[in-house]
Amino acid sequence: MSESGIVLEARELWRRYRMGSGVLEVLRGASLALRPGEVVALRGASGSGKSTLLHLLGLLDRPDRGEVRLAGRAAAGLGATARARLRARLVGFVFQQFHLLAELSALENVLVPRRLACGAAWLRRRREERARARELLAAVGLGDRLRHRPAQLSGGEQQRVAIARALVGRPAILLADEPTGNLDRRTGEEVLALLLELARDRDAAVLLATHDPDIAARCDRILALADGRIEAE
Repeated sequence: MSESGIVLEARELWRRYRMGSGVLEVLRGASLALRPGEVVALRGASGSGKSTLLHLLGLLDRPDRGEVRLAGRAAAGLGATARARLRARLVGFVFQQFHLLAELSALENVLVPRRLACGAAWLRRRREERARARELLAAVGLGDRLRHRPAQLSGGEQQRVAIARALVGRPAILLADEPTGNLDRRTGEEVLALLLELARDRDAAVLLATHDPDIAARCDRILALADGRIEAE
């Protein structure tokens, strides 16, 4: 973590895309900062750039201008391997689309990021990592679904697997992109409560993109993304 206590910082992010002969400016100087343990809602209409911003913050994409810093470390100038390592060490993602691998069990899906992060050390750490994954699946209420594949799970159960996968690496930052968007209201509320509880228990900084004011109201503070910029609500 940086000396200022800020675990994630974005400074004047710009992102544009070429659309035929024109240019679409999605972000136009967006800035924000997150501290450990706080849950921040990012509100904005569909198409406002919420997903684009989360991809930049999680080092899945690069800004055209501006800077992203994770735990005080600037991401600009890092090569693909260094960015992947920094992301694996500090960031967890929960997406609206669950992005589970159909051929893998719930336990195996949770372990995917850990196998990638451990690399050659996987064989030595496999027992410890599997125990951690089982613990998280039990924490999200799926202790009896370890061997079930995604097709054997409900939408809410699949999102619970995705939450366990996001938290298995003990990330300092959790980025959630409309995590209840594909769930019915009741299931969405249960999954959201679980996500917030687990993140706060682990002192993770959470940025939760949503267009739902009821979800935003459950967060510690709310940021609004409009016209490519961020303002506090």
